[in-house]
Amino acid sequence: MAKRPVTPAYVIFYILFSPDTWRIVMGIIFAVLLVPHIVKPDMTMPARAVLYIMVATIGYAASGLPARGITNLLKRLILGDKLP
Repeated sequence: MAKRPVTPAYVIFYILFSPDTWRIVMGIIFAVLLVPHIVKPDMTMPARAVLYIMVATIGYAASGLPARGITNLLKRLILGDKLP
């Protein structure tokens, strides 16, 4: 079996159809939206950074099911009848 060349389109669709991409994006969104409401005025910058990382990680862990739904929807919309 011959190997397929890795084209920019292949990389873009691989990233788009990967559930991990959407989990990372949702984790970042959760952190950006929630942490400003949690941060106390006297927190140092390292403490804030740890809080952002913790909330992003929790968002990543919690978004497994929605991320699979997004990738399945995108596959159906973009690939249509050509689904593997």
